[in-house]
Amino acid sequence: MPDVARLLQAFVSPAIFISAAALLVLSLNARLMGIVTRLRQFHREKLGAARAGRTQEAEALADQIRSIEQRAERIRKACLFTLVSLVGTILTCLLLGFGLYWQVAQTLAAVVQVISIFCLLVGTLFYAGEIMVALSSVRDEAKLFHLIDLGTLARTERREKREEDG
Repeated sequence: MPDVARLLQAFVSPAIFISAAALLVLSLNARLMGIVTRLRQFHREKLGAARAGRTQEAEALADQIRSIEQRAERIRKACLFTLVSLVGTILTCLLLGFGLYWQVAQTLAAVVQVISIFCLLVGTLFYAGEIMVALSSVRDEAKLFHLIDLGTLARTERREKREEDG
């Protein structure tokens, strides 16, 4: 019975990291979906500008697309490292359970937990890096508004919608 109590105490630290990593993954996923949605919109706008012969606007949108793709890549890496951290933390819990019967598993659990925390740190740094440049995309986009003929853009979007509807 005392071994079970020690095991449950040992689970507390990894359980906290599981919750932290899961919340971080949820936040990252929401941010990534927003970026992907915006990226799709820029691709449609670029296609419309290219079809309408607005090459300067299409080139400016291509620059925006590259910038947003870099942001999406940072978020993807943050999500990947955070998920690796989550898997490692769950593995740590399993190893702690095995550690009741196999001494090497306890040492391995400590090593895996340290690696997991390091991965969580790396994922958080990627996230922080994306947040640092998040407003730059908005500022870059604001610089492009003078290139966009909103009347032409609206007509192009209506035409594309009619073509999609068939």
